[in-house]
Parts: sequence; C-alpha cells; structure tokens
Amino acid sequence: MPIGDPAPSFVEPVLGVVFDLDGTLVLSGHDYPRMRRTVIELAERYGVPRGRLSADDPIFRSVERAREELRDVGAADAAIFRFEAEYPRAIDAIEMEALPRTRPRPGAAPLLAGLSDRGFRLGILTRSSEHFARAALERTGLAPYFPYLRSRSAPGPAKPSPEALLLLLREMGIPVDRALYVGDHLLDAECARGARVRFMGVLPDAAEASGAAETAERFRSAGASAVAADLPDLARRLVPEPSPAAPSPP
Repeated sequence: MPIGDPAPSFVEPVLGVVFDLDGTLVLSGHDYPRMRRTVIELAERYGVPRGRLSADDPIFRSVERAREELRDVGAADAAIFRFEAEYPRAIDAIEMEALPRTRPRPGAAPLLAGLSDRGFRLGILTRSSEHFARAALERTGLAPYFPYLRSRSAPGPAKPSPEALLLLLREMGIPVDRALYVGDHLLDAECARGARVRFMGVLPDAAEASGAAETAERFRSAGASAVAADLPDLARRLVPEPSPAAPSPP
C-alpha cells in the first residue's frame, strides 16, 4: 500500500479463504521458462526490438512491456491486437502439457475438507488459464471445494491486480476485512496487499523448490500476517484441533 496509508483493519473471524492454485494447492511443474521465451519471441515477431524484454520477468510484466514497446515503435493497432490474441493461445497450449503430471500438493485435501466442514467459503485466484485451472482441480479431486474461481482467462483485470481479488470476493459475498488470501509467491502477497486483504504465505513444496523460492523473511517483508511451512502446517493454523474435553469430576 502507498506510504502513509493506514494499515488495513481486519475483523474476526475470517469468513472466506481464497487460494492461489499452482504451487499452493497443486504441483504441476509448469515450464515457465519456455512460456516466458514464447511470449518474448512472439512480441519480437510483432515488432518489439530484440533485447527489450527479459526472460527473468513474469509473463504479465513482459506482456505489459511488449504493449509499451509496440506503441513506441509505432506498431499498428491491428498488430498489437493480433499479439494479444496469439500469446494467450501459445502459453495456454504449453500450460496444458503439464496437466498429466499435475498432482495435489500434500495436505491439500484434508485442509480444504476441514475448512469446508467449518463453513468457510473457498475460492481460487490464479494466473493459470480457466481451462487448465478447472482441469487441474478435477484431476486432483479438489474441484468440489471451489464454486468460485477467477483465472487469467476471466474478463477484466488478472492477478496481481488487486481488482482481480476484489472482484472474486464480491462474487463470493465476502467483505474485504473478513477474507484471507493464501499463496506461495510474492505476487500473491502483492495482490493481497493492494486489495487490503490479509495474506498468509505458504513456503514452496520441498520437491519443487528452486534457488529462487520464496522465504519466510521475504513473505513477512511483503506484508504476510503469517507464514506456513506447508499445507498441514497451514491446516493447524486455520483449522485447529478441538481441545480435549475436561474430565468429569468424580
């Protein structure tokens, strides 16, 4: 949030929990480097000068920069429209190649069952395509928990725009101060912070973590209210076991 803004106020208890999908609830091994390279190659084909885009940037930032570069070089509107129509089809196709190896992250089903049993409304906010997100939830058996889902394919802004999260919460009927967003990436924290929604980070799964994986310190610096080591740890925080009943007096 901008410097000088008051800290958001939160009301207890939380009524709804929104989750990121890939890396947080499912593990797919997306070929993100190939997806980023594909966007850059397409942008250059449509007129972006070579070397202006970096394969280290997230895809959405490369797309934003490509639009700016195409306007700067005087590309016709038709060329920009064709680029914006072609790149999603290209990365959607690469993304779907990961579906056969997509699996639930350990602890996902018990966590969601516990939240659902306690009446939480659950939603998904993801930068995956609608097709992949729905198919991944079906494949992993998690689809019944999520009547609410917003993907990069939805009309309007996409994550990490705060408005994407706010639109989903309105659909869910959850006030901003009664919501929680859970994710495994700093972009998730950025989105929650911009929407003034409390955020909990989940450290990347050990089997998929890389040298660039997020850390508890980075999450806290980004405004996370708490950081869970994994989904069972998150479940212990959000769905605590009931206290044992006190013994009856003799």
